[in-house]
Amino acid sequence: MDLALGWFWIVAAFFVGYFVLDGFDFGVGMSLPFLGRDDVSRRQVINTIGPIWDLNETWVIVAGACLFASFPEWYASLFSGFYLPLLVILLALILRGVSFEYRHQREDPRWKRRFDTMIVIGSAVPALLWGVAFGNIVQGVALDAKHVFRGSVFDLLNPYGLLVGVTTLLLFFLHGLYFVALKTDGVVHERARRVARFAFAPTLVAAAGTVVWTIAIAAGRPSLLWGVIGFGAVAAVFLIVSLVFSLRGLDGWAFAAGVVVILSAVLMLFSALFPNVLPSTVDPANSLTIRNASSTPYTLQIMSWTALVAMPLVLAYQAWTYWVFRKRVRRSSIEAAPVHA
Repeated sequence: MDLALGWFWIVAAFFVGYFVLDGFDFGVGMSLPFLGRDDVSRRQVINTIGPIWDLNETWVIVAGACLFASFPEWYASLFSGFYLPLLVILLALILRGVSFEYRHQREDPRWKRRFDTMIVIGSAVPALLWGVAFGNIVQGVALDAKHVFRGSVFDLLNPYGLLVGVTTLLLFFLHGLYFVALKTDGVVHERARRVARFAFAPTLVAAAGTVVWTIAIAAGRPSLLWGVIGFGAVAAVFLIVSLVFSLRGLDGWAFAAGVVVILSAVLMLFSALFPNVLPSTVDPANSLTIRNASSTPYTLQIMSWTALVAMPLVLAYQAWTYWVFRKRVRRSSIEAAPVHA
């Protein structure tokens, strides 16, 4: 078995897990101004992810660790060239986490509003910048012969990167609305469905543009073009299906369809990237590929055995956590709970 090739798709799977799970966390955070008209509503929205947001966030740590161990050259070039955007993402995640913990420490409405604003910012910024980062990874950056990024942060703010960023932001927002509709009742539940209907059209337009542009990029290089077209088509179909389910009141199915959309979108980007891991726009010979960026076969073998043992335990724990907190967050329970909850 080709371990380097296998770990390319394992890294893709970890990012799928992260974007699916933390994606709806971002969406829930961004939905606060639209769904939380009073403090009880805002608490109801926040409590949908209260027990699980930090667990979902650990997936990016695992993805980064696997990237470092399996493709150290990719990790080094990526984190040096994308240092500022990744730092901003980290700061935004810290800001969001702190806000979840501190918003209820005082009864002052202004105190809570400030932290609610930081939750929105701490959700929207990563949702946008992760898309910008992956857009640039797929499109390619200015790598020299030593695989060092020679561009600036402004080079990353190109049309394709920004389009992918807007697409991920809107997809996560819609994904979060489906989750809130699934997990709440009353006014927040109905409002989440209504806002999802309005959010669908711009999301579909941005997603369609990303799919078409990504296919055009993949057509000009030895990518898995069939994978790009196939996964792009699946993402588009299930995006429409998710709205149909939502309109029919099938919140669980709408959320499940949203999961398929994000899964397909991430796999589409990785298919467009294959067999590169970071293309060079200066000279194709400078590109980082699965072959020249991977660790030694022995390292990949050790990692494979470790993943084989550890991943079932991680997945089992995550499944158990979701099962424990599977019930809806009802408005009546929020109203009956202490104000600081």
